[in-house]
Amino acid sequence: MTVNNDTRERDRALQRRTPAGALNPWEELDRWFAGLGRGGGLQPFGRHWLQLPETMAPFTGKQPKVDLLDREHEIVVRAELPGVSKDDVEVTVEEFSVTIKATTRQEQEEEEGEYYHREMSSGEYQRTLALPAAVDKEKARASFTDGVLELTLPKQEQTRRKSVKVD
Repeated sequence: MTVNNDTRERDRALQRRTPAGALNPWEELDRWFAGLGRGGGLQPFGRHWLQLPETMAPFTGKQPKVDLLDREHEIVVRAELPGVSKDDVEVTVEEFSVTIKATTRQEQEEEEGEYYHREMSSGEYQRTLALPAAVDKEKARASFTDGVLELTLPKQEQTRRKSVKVD
């Protein structure tokens, strides 16, 4: 097979137009999408754009921790609710679930000479937990101390754990 001079000239012209390290279209698209997550298109104003002050409500952008303990005769649920008063907590118990709702509202006001600064924030939290056994909702107890809610939910008689001997 012979290659004429026109074909060689055309190939050389194409090589000159394409940069040596050029990516194929798929690699270029992957690189473009990867750049979106590093402060590009998915965060148009950057991470520094919305800096929440320390006085913001405790539920802003996070979920409080919840522990669920399955004991022999009861289920214990502990939830950390910092910055919440006892009056702002609502607990609903069903046979196989428990729902915890909490709200908080904070206001900070500062006035000095001609300077006046006021910030208000509020937060809300709601979480429903599936329970590993049926509970007697009539005998449920709740306490709230130092921002920690503790629920004690007695199991119904027929659902208590029983050890079975393996033969």
